[in-house]
This record gives sequence, C-alpha cells and structure tokens, in this order.
Amino acid sequence: MAIIHIYSEYPDYQWVDDSDEGIACVDDAARAAVVYLRHFEVTGDTTSLWRARKLIDFCRYMQAEDGLFYNFIFADHSINRDGHTSFKSLGWWAARGVWALGEGCRVFRDRDPAYARRLQQHVQKTFAHLDTLLQHYPAMDTINGFNVPRWLLYNSAGDATSELVLGLAAYYRAMNDPRVKTYLEKFGEAFVAMQLGDENHFPFGAMLSWQDLWHGWANGQTQALATIAALVQREDFLAVAKREAEFFFPYLQQENFPREMQFARDGNQIHATKTERYSQIAYALRPMIVGALRLAESTNDPHFAELAADLAQWFFGKNAAQAQMYDPKTGRGFDGILSEKEINRNAGAESTIEALYAILELEANPVARQKLYEKMESME
Repeated sequence: MAIIHIYSEYPDYQWVDDSDEGIACVDDAARAAVVYLRHFEVTGDTTSLWRARKLIDFCRYMQAEDGLFYNFIFADHSINRDGHTSFKSLGWWAARGVWALGEGCRVFRDRDPAYARRLQQHVQKTFAHLDTLLQHYPAMDTINGFNVPRWLLYNSAGDATSELVLGLAAYYRAMNDPRVKTYLEKFGEAFVAMQLGDENHFPFGAMLSWQDLWHGWANGQTQALATIAALVQREDFLAVAKREAEFFFPYLQQENFPREMQFARDGNQIHATKTERYSQIAYALRPMIVGALRLAESTNDPHFAELAADLAQWFFGKNAAQAQMYDPKTGRGFDGILSEKEINRNAGAESTIEALYAILELEANPVARQKLYEKMESME
C-alpha cells in the first residue's frame, strides 16, 4: 500500500499534511493511480504499474464493507471516519475511488486476473448504492429555470458523477457487466439533459456542473461522454460532447478561462448571473484537454487533438497571468492563478497529478503533441 502526500509548498517543496484531516486521501491516491496506469500503458514502464497497484490498494483499504468510502488517514494510518471531507459516503472520494478501481480492473485483467477479480468485487460493492441513485430516474428538479436530473451524485452533480462514469466505463470494458451498461446510459442521459445553449446561443453547449452552476474543475462530462458513447451505442452522447468542445471550450479560452458561472433562464434566453474568474487551476484544464483528446479518438477528427493542444497552452503561459503553470523539469503543477498578477507557486498533489495527466495524454497523441510543440515554439 502507498499514499500520496497532500501538499507541497513553495519554495522548498517539502511535503505538508492537513493538520485536521490527515496525511493522505483517496482523492489524490485514486487520481495518481489512474495516471500511473496510463503512464504504464503509454510507456510500458512497469514501475508505474507497481506504483498504481500500491495506490489502488490504499483505495481498497479506504472502502467500507458496505461499499462506501472514507477519504483521509491520520499519521498513525488510522482512518479519519468523522471529518467533513472524510466521512463515509458515496460522493467525491467514492467516485474517484471507483475510477481507480475500474481502471485497475481494465489494466490488470490480462496481466493479473486474480487481482482484477479482487478489484471487481470492490467495484461491485457500490452497485447497491448506484441502484438507489437510479430509483430517482427520470425525475427532474427545477432550479433557476432549468430542469436538472435527480439521479446523479448529490442529486445533480454532473461533475462528480463524470469521474464515477470514467471508472464504470473502464470496469465495463474489462468485465462486460450488463448492469454497468445501464448505469452508463442513465448517467450519460443526465449529462445530456444538463447541456445549455448551442453553437449560436449562450452558453454554447456548456454542461452544468451542479444545479444551476458551471465550474471548470472536475467538469469532465465531455471526457466521460466521449469515452462511453461507443460502449453504449449512443450517438447522441457523442454529439453532446462535440458540441461542448467545439463551441464552449473556445469560448472559455477567449474569456481567459473563468473559474465559475451561475446561470438563469429568462424565457428562451440564458444569461450568467454571476461569474468568478479566479482562482484558475489545472483541475479545470485537464477535463477539457483530455475530453478533446477522447473526442479525437472517437471521431477520428484531428481538429479535437489540435483543440487539446491549444487549450494546453494555459500550462505554458497562455493564460491571464502569462505565467508557466507546469514545470517540465520537475513535473510540478502549480496550484493556481490568483489574479492577472499573482500565481500560487505551491505544487500540491491535485495540481501536479492533473497537470501530469493532461501532459501525458497530449504526449500520447501524435497530432496534439506536434501541434503543442509548434505553438510553444511560436510563444518563445
């Protein structure tokens, strides 16, 4: 078993723990496991496969017998069972835990079938809770003029559910479990229902994150829909993902990547009632970049790979602060842009993992890699 330390602070980048919550969490371990597994697939580096397995085992340790997940451990390796970001639940850390377990099932299925079967059992423990969510299908709530689904995590959290869907998709590829196809279809339909606007109408195909809000971080519905469209034979899923990537992602880039928007509907018109511009973080860019790359794979359209490379320039200085947010010499991802004049040079686990995930996927796509190098040369 292994952990990922939570924070790493400028200028010496020593590890820093959370004095209240603990020393490590599923949130970071699961994301890191996904990236290590992908690094193994891209490079064949068996050290990354070994590290992924150790982190997946941490996620297994943090899952309760009823299938729900805790998040943090303390320095003595005991589980934080009561913290407000650690209590046993089916939420953010469970979604990320399932993501790691599902990818583990897929990658280890042919390399260590016995281990993959153990991971399968852990994923299956969540199914009763997913069935409870889907008891609300197809109920909708009306919030600020929008009909939003009631069968996602936290009722309408498309953001958190997108990471759950990525894990379920990987699991379905490995195990071909028909129950999981149903989960993918129903969650995908919720993402479709939360899309607003189109090519000519604001907000240009954005998919709501939760209730009437859009925010960049974790908003991975395009990545999820592009991943599952062929698996569940739903062309409408692919069309919705394409719409957000083709029209909303360039709008965000044009607006220098605002952090969050709240929407309201007035008749047929949608407008933003609130826009927050900062902070801007790697976790907001990765879903767009990898989402565009998954679309490039699903459609065989190089335009989406080029879009991913264009979005990735944020890491290399094409951003509101004109600051480099990823250090290729160390692999650190910096913690955020605070204003046009200030960035947070800490390099916590989330920012570093999300930056590495985005860069790894870009490097694995020949079109995106070439386009990114060309754009970086033109910036020098």
